[in-house]
Amino acid sequence: MLNHVMVGTNDIERAKRFYDAVLQVLGAGEPFRNIAASGHVRLFYRHNGSTFCVSQPINNEPATCANGSTVGFKCASPEVVRAFHDAAVAHGGTSIEDPPGMRETSLGPGYYLAYVRDPDGNKLCAIHRAGA
Repeated sequence: MLNHVMVGTNDIERAKRFYDAVLQVLGAGEPFRNIAASGHVRLFYRHNGSTFCVSQPINNEPATCANGSTVGFKCASPEVVRAFHDAAVAHGGTSIEDPPGMRETSLGPGYYLAYVRDPDGNKLCAIHRAGA
């Protein structure tokens, strides 16, 4: 259903260090670095048919995180969820909500997940559905 998700950053190099480490856990390689006609830098991480983008806001306003928004990353196992979480925390992210583990979610039981915020405050979820 989705082609890509883009979040903003106020420090593109800090964001690159963070997302290089976190998305490498999922198998994504180096991002494609694009400089928009406006001169703003955007990073495009591609993996398994999806694209995750990080951009300097092209309207020259500060990047802000969206209240109530979460970007969820599908993980192959609980171990990958934990590695995603640990890489995020080690690279400037903040662990939020409960520690990584099994949860009953609005989608039902059997989900192993972890929530973190990136250095700009964007909320990320690493999620693995048991039996998937």
